[in-house]
Amino acid sequence: MFVDEIKVYARSGHGGKGAVAFTREAYRPKGGPSGGNGGRGGSVILEADHDLNNLIGQFYKPRLIADDGDQGGGKGMDGLAGKDLIVKVPCGTLVWKLPPPPATETEAITDSDGYKEDMPADIADSTIPSAIRQRDLIRHSGRDRAVEVDLAAEEIPEREPKQSPGAHGAPGEELVADLTTHGQRFLLCQGGRGGLGNRNFATAARQTPRFAQPGEAGDEGNYRFELRTIADVGLVGYPNAGKSTLLGAISRARPKVAPYPFTTLTPQVGIVEYPDFKRLTVCDVPGLIEGAHKNVGLGHAFLRHIERCKVLVILVDMAGTDNREPWDDYQKILNELALYDPDLVKRPHLVVANKMDEPAAAANLKKFKRRIPRTKVLPMAAAFDEGIEQFRKVIDAAVAAATAKADAAAAAAAASAPVAPAATARARDRRMAKPAA
Repeated sequence: MFVDEIKVYARSGHGGKGAVAFTREAYRPKGGPSGGNGGRGGSVILEADHDLNNLIGQFYKPRLIADDGDQGGGKGMDGLAGKDLIVKVPCGTLVWKLPPPPATETEAITDSDGYKEDMPADIADSTIPSAIRQRDLIRHSGRDRAVEVDLAAEEIPEREPKQSPGAHGAPGEELVADLTTHGQRFLLCQGGRGGLGNRNFATAARQTPRFAQPGEAGDEGNYRFELRTIADVGLVGYPNAGKSTLLGAISRARPKVAPYPFTTLTPQVGIVEYPDFKRLTVCDVPGLIEGAHKNVGLGHAFLRHIERCKVLVILVDMAGTDNREPWDDYQKILNELALYDPDLVKRPHLVVANKMDEPAAAANLKKFKRRIPRTKVLPMAAAFDEGIEQFRKVIDAAVAAATAKADAAAAAAAASAPVAPAATARARDRRMAKPAA
């Protein structure tokens, strides 16, 4: 099972409370306060791991709760600190903090035995107390009676498709972390501090304090983990265009290949190796269809996986085996990428004409070049390894050019960034300082 999005609840450990104790030993009848401090609570820490490829671990354990700190003891003994909870997630995981749930107005309900329970105000009038005190109150229909409803006479409104959060998350969510490199850590919830024992409050005027501090509560909250696969090249195309076949031809990945649409249900990642020991990662996402940005088909849930790709490869079925025109597929794919994220269209992309072994592919390729001019097309027949070596060279050069461009842009941004005033002053002082005689 592939899981690339999950909601979790995280809570760090509470700090232990301080102790109230006094020394009572032989020959020390008035030893004074000796209450120890409470231990700090454990923290919830996320760690990126390149050995993981999905969020299946959080699917089976959505509650991330660290250990609490122990309370202090007598004779100045401090409590043990809670153990930190280290949660490993795959590289490319984004952490979104969810807004707190809206508060619900409650109303106290009291039964004949004096048992009280807070119920939401909107259902407080439609409840009756249970016979067993430990059970929840049971809702009842009151004076309402069953009525017959003619569904054919009513117009059922169409359900609006749920919009994909895209690169900015859903409304109200806050991006708190983006774990991209192996071993990168992020403190999700910090543990609470332990309370001070009564020995810390002893003064000359108050020599026997009989109070201590309680432990500090740990941080908590609801979060959404979203995985965006980190790959150099992303394969995009309509269903049954040959993306899985191409991935298997250029790498040792073995995705499922079958002659029907939507064979690939989860993103597949392959490693392309070169003689000079260079390696490229290629991601194959499920097929996109028109309206994918509106939750149509399967592509809406996996469009996020191509956002980190340096180069996009648009694979077109030039033979038109599914009774579609290749140039229409190309235009629709570009439109879907632009509607999902306009930056994807500006990214370097290659057009690959697959299934050139079919009889109608050569004629369609000529029409494609006439309808979409000034677009370089790479012909290929992935099922028979035709054009594979040329494709490997092209994506290698494209990734190298994209990497060099990104590095140049980062260097220019770092050079144009303003220098802190304190650092400028120190540099000026070093230049003006004269060596000692």
